Amino acid sequence: MFPLRISALRFAPNGRPILDGVDLELSGEGISVILGPNGVGKTVFLHLIAGLLPPTGGAFDWGGAIRPDGRLAMVFQQPMLLRLSVAANVEFALRPQGLDAAARQQRTREVLARVGLAHRSADSARQLSGGERQRLALARAWAMRPRLLLLDEPTASLDPSATDQVETIIREIRTDGAKVLMTTHNLGQATRLADDIVFLADGRVQEHAAAQRFFAHPQSPAARAFLQGELPWRIAFDR
Repeated sequence: MFPLRISALRFAPNGRPILDGVDLELSGEGISVILGPNGVGKTVFLHLIAGLLPPTGGAFDWGGAIRPDGRLAMVFQQPMLLRLSVAANVEFALRPQGLDAAARQQRTREVLARVGLAHRSADSARQLSGGERQRLALARAWAMRPRLLLLDEPTASLDPSATDQVETIIREIRTDGAKVLMTTHNLGQATRLADDIVFLADGRVQEHAAAQRFFAHPQSPAARAFLQGELPWRIAFDR
């Protein structure tokens, strides 16, 4: 699947360009965080990578293949859960992987323990709090052992405690061997999690850099303006 090379990617529904020539190369390691102004197409970009939307133009090269090998999972801002128990939500996602019932149950128990939901396994997923729902969505994706995990604003509606729990899980998934590509509007979260930053503006990747370098020395005028506008204090960048 890696390196993932994206070339001249366009998405222009009804002729209106949202993404207009995105070029990006991603390795198979670490956490890459997509930043950019509201409405720039960050969520659309994830949907295109996941195959949920057809691109208007451009190409994906998945480590020499035209399609991913199937080990790709996505978690949405609002978790999409089934009207089943917590455990059944995870087990259902594992059915296409060809595991027998015992193996599905074992993997489900393991991943629910890792996200702190083992004690809720028999409860309806609809009874969970917002933070617990997001942890279940992450557990379901993690159980599939993805090589690439796409996360769209995974803590947007969560309080600080729930956000901290979700961030801990994201780090563990990365340590477990998955590449994580996520969007966030929270710059503090980006500084805590990101190994590298992908900055989108005006339909293209304006900057792709290591996180520490991006926040200390943004190279593009668009990134400088974005950071100065989003941070609650004025910032003078080193030259």
